[in-house]
Amino acid sequence: MMMEKPTESIRQYAEALRLTYLKKHTEVTIHQAQVDKPSYLDYTHELLAKEVEMRRRTDYQRRLKMATLPKGHDLDAYDFSVSNGITKAELKQLRELVWLEQNYNIIFMGPSGTGKTFIASGLIYEAIKQGFRAYFMTMEEVVTILKLKEVTSSALGKYNRLLKAHLIAIDDIMMFPMKKHEAVAFFNLIDYLHEKSSVIITTNKSPKQWSESLDDEVLSTALLDRLLYRCEVVKLQGRSYRMENRQTIFDQSKEQDYENE
Repeated sequence: MMMEKPTESIRQYAEALRLTYLKKHTEVTIHQAQVDKPSYLDYTHELLAKEVEMRRRTDYQRRLKMATLPKGHDLDAYDFSVSNGITKAELKQLRELVWLEQNYNIIFMGPSGTGKTFIASGLIYEAIKQGFRAYFMTMEEVVTILKLKEVTSSALGKYNRLLKAHLIAIDDIMMFPMKKHEAVAFFNLIDYLHEKSSVIITTNKSPKQWSESLDDEVLSTALLDRLLYRCEVVKLQGRSYRMENRQTIFDQSKEQDYENE
């Protein structure tokens, strides 16, 4: 019986121990050690360091994918030339995420196009970079998960991830009226997360208008009680950034030529 090659054995051991870097780079690692001839201590240290780095990188990519961020989410690209009610110092403080470590909530309130979604998704991105479990979802997506968690395994999996999240951003809350059972399920989720996780809310409605969307003043009061207990409310204002910077498919230079004729 032919003996197994040592390199193949190492690869199999690495797979069994979930040492991803060594499994993928078995030959390269061995060859480099033969060339550099490091001490046993240096070789072990370098190998373990590369394993840890690969695990961190893989974990980051996994959390980033599961966060379901919108395309624009990098706060480094934030346009401070547009005055909407939040200062550079305030945004810097939000990005430091001290509030997240203290289980504070953030509510971004204001008209459409004033940057609520961009800032909320940007803070989720910052949290992911700092190693937190964070997710960005629309209110519609959250309600769908709550409705289907007893029916489909995928919805149940997403729901369980929400329960273990450090931070959740819920976009466009109370945009549309909710049915009573949906509102109750949403309240139960927020009640469970209360003082365990942080929640970011974006809304173009004042808390007083939430009772209209829920059609239940008692439930809306209880919901607000959980969200506002430890919470910073950031009121954004101004004209829509999207409308002021909207793009056109037409050649504007030609349009000007026609107007001058």
